[in-house]
Amino acid sequence: MSQRTYNQLWSDAQWELSHLLAEELPAVPPRPQRDRVVFFQRLALLYVRYIQIFRQLEKIYELMVHPQKRQVIRKILDSIIGRVLELKNEMVEKEFSEYHYMDDVLHDLKLTPSQIEIPIPRYFLSEQSRDFQERKAMLMDILKLVEVTESLDLLMAKDMTQEEAISVIQVAERARQGRVRAKLNEESRNMSRRHRTETAGTAESAAICIQKVWRGYIQRKRTKIARDEEMIFLGMAMDPKYLVPCPAEVTAQANEALARVKQEEHEDAYQKSLVVVANQLRETEGHDMSKTMKSQIRQWFFECRNITGAFPDYPDEEDGGSALIFAEKSPQQLLEEIAAKEEEDSNSKSKGKEEKKEKGKKDKGKGKEDEEEEEAGLKMLPSAFLSDLEEGNKIFIDFWKTRNESGNFSQKHEVELIKEEKRKVIEAEIRVQLDEQMRQELAELKLSVDKDKGGKTKANAKKKKGSKSGKKKKKEKDLTAERTLESLCQELVEQGLLKQANNVRLQDYLGDYSYLGTTLRQNDIEPMPSLSDVRQVLSLYAVLPLGSQVVHEKTPLIKAMLLVGPAGVGKKMLVHAVCQETGASLFDLSPLNTAGKYPGKSGLAMMLHMVFKVARLMQPSIIWIEDAEKMFYKKVPKEEKELDPKRLKKDLPKCLKLIKGEDRVLIIGTTKDPQSADIKLLCKMYSKIILIPRPDYGSRYILWKQLIKKKGGEITKALDLSSLAKISDGYTPGHMVQVIQSVVTKRRILQQANRPLTAAEFVAPLAKIDPVFEVEEEALKNWYAKTPLGKKRIKAAAGKEDENAPVKGKDVKKKGKK
Repeated sequence: MSQRTYNQLWSDAQWELSHLLAEELPAVPPRPQRDRVVFFQRLALLYVRYIQIFRQLEKIYELMVHPQKRQVIRKILDSIIGRVLELKNEMVEKEFSEYHYMDDVLHDLKLTPSQIEIPIPRYFLSEQSRDFQERKAMLMDILKLVEVTESLDLLMAKDMTQEEAISVIQVAERARQGRVRAKLNEESRNMSRRHRTETAGTAESAAICIQKVWRGYIQRKRTKIARDEEMIFLGMAMDPKYLVPCPAEVTAQANEALARVKQEEHEDAYQKSLVVVANQLRETEGHDMSKTMKSQIRQWFFECRNITGAFPDYPDEEDGGSALIFAEKSPQQLLEEIAAKEEEDSNSKSKGKEEKKEKGKKDKGKGKEDEEEEEAGLKMLPSAFLSDLEEGNKIFIDFWKTRNESGNFSQKHEVELIKEEKRKVIEAEIRVQLDEQMRQELAELKLSVDKDKGGKTKANAKKKKGSKSGKKKKKEKDLTAERTLESLCQELVEQGLLKQANNVRLQDYLGDYSYLGTTLRQNDIEPMPSLSDVRQVLSLYAVLPLGSQVVHEKTPLIKAMLLVGPAGVGKKMLVHAVCQETGASLFDLSPLNTAGKYPGKSGLAMMLHMVFKVARLMQPSIIWIEDAEKMFYKKVPKEEKELDPKRLKKDLPKCLKLIKGEDRVLIIGTTKDPQSADIKLLCKMYSKIILIPRPDYGSRYILWKQLIKKKGGEITKALDLSSLAKISDGYTPGHMVQVIQSVVTKRRILQQANRPLTAAEFVAPLAKIDPVFEVEEEALKNWYAKTPLGKKRIKAAAGKEDENAPVKGKDVKKKGKK
């Protein structure tokens, strides 16, 4: 597509966004909604519509080449991602479930499940800073170095014993004898074949035999072609010409690659122009700017003196310095503001204690009133991103929507826009320099005219500085202040605490959409989520916040997440996929991995300090804890007492509290046996608990099909995938991978032309593996029902009839009194 088309798509997306903003920010605030189901439907509708805009803008941002337009789109994209996460958080609070089913919303909007799939923005990886890329390159070099040393250690093994040497010689000799026997057998077969050909019948019988075989082969081939043509005609099979990319698709892919090259060229030219234009403005307009500012500040001095009879105090740097003077306010208003601020600073301490006491008393009295208001109706929570979305939408409408770009066919940057931005920056720089000069000039004026030495201002300044120093908090001790990042990384890699993530993507976590979720919930049956739902939740809770610093700082902070599910459902794969999607560093603090490393309390403190310090410096980072239940065992098994699995029980939650909004660090725990842990401590550690079930029929069908193809197998009519998906009920994706590896070998792949794969071949190895029985899945569901969110869900389900019925104000008050 051309750049003109992308501009039109951007305009359409902004039009839809403006309508959404008008609905979310009406002139008259809507009344609280009393029906929980209706309120959730509104949230779900907003969620789906924001995802639609998100998908469209992500595609536009990826292929648009204008650098200044891409900046605006990027800001809007980050804000939309944040708003989607806010709506998801609100839906969880209102429905008391991490998984939501919106079949009815998709039906009303005439959308397919694939159209509300959360896209992973490609700029998470492509636009990482140079410092980040250098750190990643350094980490890769360290990992390669450690791998080389480990391989050398393996090569330099100990000397073999006599028995081991004899066994090796026996194996080699038996292999040699086998090869000799095979060669003799082949020669004997060739001799017998020659003998048969010499004693064959007449030429006529040989010709009849050849004709019979050939005619049968030709007829079978014609029948197969006719059957395939009939199936294509009926629409039951795909035409082979559509399986190969058409010329238009190849051209489109080439244009996209060319657009990405142009993006880099235009971005480089834009960055260079920023420097050139800034230097030009400093040379041409800098002197005039400083002169006008000086004259305005001097004029303000004398106007204030004419009004008050004395020169004013110069605004502090914290208050903005001379920026207060250049605001559109009169000298009298400025003086009143400065005096008011000084009074607030002096009275803030005395009022602080009184306010705390009053708030404590009011909170006790207001508890019942708040409960009554919540029962009376549901309201949307305040958003941190709607103002940013409004600002971005206003920039588009005011500037880009009606802009004539007929002269900018190549879509390069516009110099006038750069000048407008840089003038503000240069004015701020000049203002900071002028503030020092004008403070001295004001002091000289006071000495010469008012005979005031300015002692009060200095004393006040000292007092302010002293008050600030008293509020400072103690900083954490840096146990590795003298060490470099490279040395810390090398030590962590050598200890096995810093690892390289496997090359898997989130899209490789295959699974189908849950089509009956809404229907089951309407009939008071809690459905098990599908693997597609799990993939969506990981995208929202892990990938999107870790990929963008702006989103991570403003959205509800998730510090730790627990993935719960039976063995083989892909918990470990999801952890590695999140690392690959965001470029995150992977730290392994699993109890079995940390056993015996950094012994003692001081060693444990050093290990956690190093891990969290490097995680912040190498952010985004993921700290993975496999078998998370071992850390909070109710009773440690005898065979694991020597490993001390509860070693991090006290210290890790303390480190968790130190993670702030600006730290893109996420702790992900995985467990298959959460029942053996103390549920209170586990839920206190992990704010989000994601239950991963066995795959349903649709997911199993997709898994069999895609995994067999990935291994090199061909899907033909002889392979009944539907029956295979049906009989594999209870088996996890890990079991399927294990079976496919044992069946679809290199030799079997070569035999597919003559002997296609069948479902019966997979049954025997599948039967040797124990599936995940319903009892185990029910045990996990019962455990999840004891978590905080599970308890809320049960309470909501118990009182569903009362909540759905409209409640009057009097009834609400009566309930509150009871």
